[in-house]
Amino acid sequence: MNAPSPPLLSSPSPLLSPPSATNTTTRTPKGNNPSILASSIIVPSIIALLSAIAFGFFSVRRKKTKTTKFDYETPSTESLQFNFSTISAATDNFSQGNELGKGGFGSVYKGTLSDGQEIAVKRLSKNSRQGEQEFKNEVTLVAKLQHKNLVKLVGSQEKLLIYEFMPNASLDQFLFDPVKCTQMDWGRRYKIIGGVARGLHYLHEESRLRIIHRDLKASNILLDKDMNPKIADFGMARLFVLEQTQASTNRIVGTYGYMAPEYIMHGEFSVKSDVFSFGVLVLEILCGQRNSSFHKSDIDRDLLSYAWSGIMDLL
Repeated sequence: MNAPSPPLLSSPSPLLSPPSATNTTTRTPKGNNPSILASSIIVPSIIALLSAIAFGFFSVRRKKTKTTKFDYETPSTESLQFNFSTISAATDNFSQGNELGKGGFGSVYKGTLSDGQEIAVKRLSKNSRQGEQEFKNEVTLVAKLQHKNLVKLVGSQEKLLIYEFMPNASLDQFLFDPVKCTQMDWGRRYKIIGGVARGLHYLHEESRLRIIHRDLKASNILLDKDMNPKIADFGMARLFVLEQTQASTNRIVGTYGYMAPEYIMHGEFSVKSDVFSFGVLVLEILCGQRNSSFHKSDIDRDLLSYAWSGIMDLL
């Protein structure tokens, strides 16, 4: 017999021990394994409605106050160039003690420039699953974007990306940690949801460029010293031309559980597929549960069922 689900809204604390993080996935939409496909579309289309409501709420609320363009005269990628020796010195020659973490791109190191500015340095590894194309994509896009809810690119150097340092790391390290999650009260969660929505709205509507992120998830939301959220990791992002609303690809990239059904099955991506990912993220923030944590779980079969059970407990 399954254990009864605790009330969803009684406490913001997570109800499961944090499982291992999900990895970014790259594949083609052809020749899908039915069981994998079924599990990867575990959160049904209701999430699209929930995410549209949440995303629309923060966007409309922003427009009612004042619509502000956050585009500025941004420096060219050439003016952002750093000397390798400068970054090597800042990170103590990329010492293990300064390593913040690893991902598909490579390792990330903390550094301090000679003027005291703290930085985070992404270093493309020789065995990177993403590769040089994603590196070039990220530096080209992020250098042209300016918004308080997007991570700021400080500079670059061949196979290095230098960002502003985010002292509170990523959102997933707070949401799914049994100790740190106690700092995530409802006001803070609401603030984070609003900040991510504004950053995503800027990418889709307010920037000179229309950017589809394609890998929006908790580990790609960084938190500054005041716990303000900033969208990061634009290696998978795609640029749309003026008036373009949709595109398709044979190379599916992203993380299972966050990808919209039409993207998984047909390779079609758009603003809507990003908003779908945002909806999954909103449910994770509200529930304190990782979307992937329900695989072989006795609590509920998926995140949406868990959220619905919590709502029903309140009625």
